[in-house]
Amino acid sequence: MGLTRSDGPLSPYAPATVNYAIDGPPHKLLLHPFPRRVRAEFAGRTVLDTRRGYLLHESNLLPVLYVPEDDLDASALVPSEHTTHCPFKGDATYRSLRVGGRRRDDAVWTYPEPVAAAAWLRGLAALYWDAADAWYDEDEQVFAHLTDPYTRVDVRPTRRHVVVTHVAPDGRRTVLADSRAPWVLSETGLKNRWYLPRADVTADLAPSDTRTHCPYKGRAAYEHATVAPATTLADAFWHYPDPLPEASRIAGLLSAADGRRDDGSEIVVTVDGEPA
Repeated sequence: MGLTRSDGPLSPYAPATVNYAIDGPPHKLLLHPFPRRVRAEFAGRTVLDTRRGYLLHESNLLPVLYVPEDDLDASALVPSEHTTHCPFKGDATYRSLRVGGRRRDDAVWTYPEPVAAAAWLRGLAALYWDAADAWYDEDEQVFAHLTDPYTRVDVRPTRRHVVVTHVAPDGRRTVLADSRAPWVLSETGLKNRWYLPRADVTADLAPSDTRTHCPYKGRAAYEHATVAPATTLADAFWHYPDPLPEASRIAGLLSAADGRRDDGSEIVVTVDGEPA
């Protein structure tokens, strides 16, 4: 994500403030080794186990793990007639996963004869992340996707003044939070996120069933907020009850799900009076 999205150097929107030019097509590919063992499980069986994986960085896309075909469990793969074409990589063929009574169609793809510019993909295959039941980076289960070595997360305390406001469709404004002791989380390629002590959230909160996973921060839980007159803002805040070590400083802090909502209202975050 750090290289290929937003204003990363391999993004089509790379910044102009450089003293070099990259000679290549707007859509760029970069393959490099992933340094750790990776495993994937399906229906109780390990169907991928590699110490020789590679991350493919591709413009505007998240990195994808490719592995030598020998690192897939051939006994769990069945042929598929499905094919796709990528102008940057070539014609892909697919195989399905089948273990016991479970099957996942077109779960694995490979480029038997990749285009010349991506000839290094020959002999490598990829497994859709969602096709597996669980993934492991060494012996730690990971979610959403593998972490990208070009992405980092920094969390810093700050004295800046953060205000979270709900703006109703009729323009009525309600302050949901007001903090002078926030923490700012900077994640490569994304805008800053402001995490607030729970005591600085003035809205009434109630737990939500919504859960999401971030490979860099962990498992997030959400909370609804209530504003007068008895209006519930679904999943208005999120927090990480037990964040990963890289983001441990945001444990117990709340961040607002800013932006326009389905009902036409909006949650706005300002920092020192300016839009966040």
